[in-house]
Amino acid sequence: MKIGSVGAGFIGRAVAKLAVEHGHQVMLSNSRGPRTLTSTAISVRAGIGKVADAVAFGDVVLLAIPFYAVADLDPAVFVGKIVMDACNYYPGRDEPVPELDDGFATTSEIVQRHFAGAKVVKAWNAILERDIEKDARPTGASDRRALPIAGNDSDAKLVVATLFDSLGYDVVDAGTLGEGWRFERARPAYCVRLDRAGLEDKLMEAGAVQQAEGAWRD
Repeated sequence: MKIGSVGAGFIGRAVAKLAVEHGHQVMLSNSRGPRTLTSTAISVRAGIGKVADAVAFGDVVLLAIPFYAVADLDPAVFVGKIVMDACNYYPGRDEPVPELDDGFATTSEIVQRHFAGAKVVKAWNAILERDIEKDARPTGASDRRALPIAGNDSDAKLVVATLFDSLGYDVVDAGTLGEGWRFERARPAYCVRLDRAGLEDKLMEAGAVQQAEGAWRD
């Protein structure tokens, strides 16, 4: 599969490296242009290009940038694409978003609103970058980790789930983008290593319990 990454930070690089190791092709991009990615591309063994190049290249597109930067991207470039939204809202970093603070929307619903012509699947946001390669396991492994996804398009979710399986992860479908709050920042399933059954349980607990800020990095 071809994966275009918009963002070449910790998450973008880790997913790219894992994907290349499993036989996929990757093109990295960032807001500063491909010349800033030369050494990263060599270490990851990925291609580099402008954002529009990476989006056009990908059968799927990884969106791995700060949440506040989503609005700076041209939605026309993403029309027709499956977008794996790894963005998280951090109130201390991002501009305040009242509809998120008040629980009236999820982060990925806002991303989908911006990229109205794309098929957004919330994915890769609930795992730490340091664990992406380390926790991958073959299909059927007894200690295989499960990761959550959410989306409004079932076909797009199937593509993403198939990719996850090829990279070493089980998938739990949390439902529509409106259910994506269940694995947003500080929820019980956020960045916690769980198998499929454990993840399903944590997603159901999402409304009752939250992690302390930053606890997921302990």
